[in-house]
Amino acid sequence: MTSLIDALALPKQTRVDQRVAKKLLLENGAPTAADKRAVNEGIEDLIWVAALKPSTVGVPAFEDAERQYLEIAVLTLRLREGAKANRLRELVHRAIPYPLVLVTIDDGGVTLSLAHLRQAENDSSKMVLDGGIVSGSIPADAVGTAFLASQALAGLPKENLFVLYQGWLDRMTALDAARHTGTFALASSREASEVRRQSLREIARIDAEIAAMRSNAEKATQVNRRVEFNLELRRLQDEWARHAARLTTGDNE
Repeated sequence: MTSLIDALALPKQTRVDQRVAKKLLLENGAPTAADKRAVNEGIEDLIWVAALKPSTVGVPAFEDAERQYLEIAVLTLRLREGAKANRLRELVHRAIPYPLVLVTIDDGGVTLSLAHLRQAENDSSKMVLDGGIVSGSIPADAVGTAFLASQALAGLPKENLFVLYQGWLDRMTALDAARHTGTFALASSREASEVRRQSLREIARIDAEIAAMRSNAEKATQVNRRVEFNLELRRLQDEWARHAARLTTGDNE
């Protein structure tokens, strides 16, 4: 936890360091009885570490027809043994009406999660998750060291708070790509980062298809069916390789 928070290199004027009461989650982010139990039984503490505002980081706010980014909140979530980590992360992201840099600490290690927000279609006063939560653990190797080195606020784009937050998400994409390439490297542009995201989605899809295809091939009793499955596997593997190459180059070709 400390190394990741320290890696953000946040100015002193951003620090809040206040405990968030579970009541906030119970009232705003726990829609079911099961969620309320998960909050009460699974959370050790939730700390509001810092508030990144135009007045504290010198980065303009952002507003368009779908979203309003007046502040980015940095929080740490410490969980008890056996807690439902994925669900509790989601509840925190949903309960707090700011884009979050959320650091979760549990018996499995440290996880960083982020999620864009947008206005709810039926109520512009409410914010909802836009595109889902992006999360990942920090490996204890050269990739993890390089990832942490990229987190400092001073090195992020500062056009506005939306672009700033997207900068952290782009680093999460680079971390995900590094799990395939073995090297952490930031994309050369926003467009290249988007190509990476698309390729990572395609790789996940192809992995699922390959697993299903191999299972079907093992069950096939007819030789011609096995040949068909093997040919399809080769096609999928070639497609996988093309997307994997884009993780390094960020090239659409």
